[in-house]
Amino acid sequence: MKSPFFFKNGFVLLFVIQLGTFIGCANESRAYVSLIHDEAGQKVDVHIDGKYFTSYLYGGEILKKPVLFPILTSSGKTITRGFPLAPRKGERVDHVHHYGLWFNHGDVNGVDYWNSGKIPPDPTVRYGEIRHKEFLKIESGSVGRLIVGKEWINDRQELVLEEETTYVFRGDENLRFITHTTILSAPHEDVLFEDSKEGVFAIRVTREMEVPSETATVLTGADLKPMKEKVLDNELVTGHYLNSNGVKGYPEVWGKRAKWMQLSGCIAQDPISICIFDNPENINHPPHWMARDYGLYGANGLGSEIYTKGAEVLNHVLKKGESLQFKNEVVISDGISVDLETVEGWFETFVKDH
Repeated sequence: MKSPFFFKNGFVLLFVIQLGTFIGCANESRAYVSLIHDEAGQKVDVHIDGKYFTSYLYGGEILKKPVLFPILTSSGKTITRGFPLAPRKGERVDHVHHYGLWFNHGDVNGVDYWNSGKIPPDPTVRYGEIRHKEFLKIESGSVGRLIVGKEWINDRQELVLEEETTYVFRGDENLRFITHTTILSAPHEDVLFEDSKEGVFAIRVTREMEVPSETATVLTGADLKPMKEKVLDNELVTGHYLNSNGVKGYPEVWGKRAKWMQLSGCIAQDPISICIFDNPENINHPPHWMARDYGLYGANGLGSEIYTKGAEVLNHVLKKGESLQFKNEVVISDGISVDLETVEGWFETFVKDH
């Protein structure tokens, strides 16, 4: 049946059709993702609809691993901590090896890749480094696709793991998506991933997205340097954790298994949500969650013994010549309310499509 509105006002219907076409074109424009390689800056910048989103950083003295940094919402709010790469006033100054979004692990053949860059370093610990090796694809379009090769190098300058990671970027007016697929290969010898709480796919968030705490801490002052005295200041701290099993809050979610986690809060009075998904095909799914009140937040399928106090032990061995794949996704919303049903829908789409 034709709409009665058509007969009453064909002109208005035509206008609506044309307006819908225009909006559709605008949506296509918003979805365009451009990747720009800045060789001098040793980075690849990602823009969505002309708006800066993030950068893949792969060089510099501070970096002991390639990272995505900084990461912004669709309206331009920064969700990652700036310290130590680009400090901002009022930030925590702990864990100088936490910056941006990254992938690594705390114990690989006895070498620590997670805490590499720690200041001061522990003289009793062997630290490794993940080095960018090559770009395999830099592609702009309706989604942005970046494929890179990396190498895990131990403290003896030996190659332990080869890594191929694919980053897929997309977004719209309120959402930003990062789909992250890493394939690790053992080229020369068996590789032991000793259970460690420090891993594997993680982000360090901005002060506003931390969880309120009753413990004083050192923050950066107006001069962007660490203040001399610890302070207790929760004025802008709004973060709250929720996992896929309905467990809420910190420390309740820490170390628990879940297929996804959401960290929600407010930045400049706008609702912000950061969700991380773990694919059911990943090893030891659903993973444990390295979710801290101070803004560290990540999925760790390689830490069972630590999180369960020995009740479960994994200690995965990757055999020489074999590979191990990890698939994760980050969804960042800005300015919209996100309920459990919505997150579940995003997760199901991620699983279906990846």
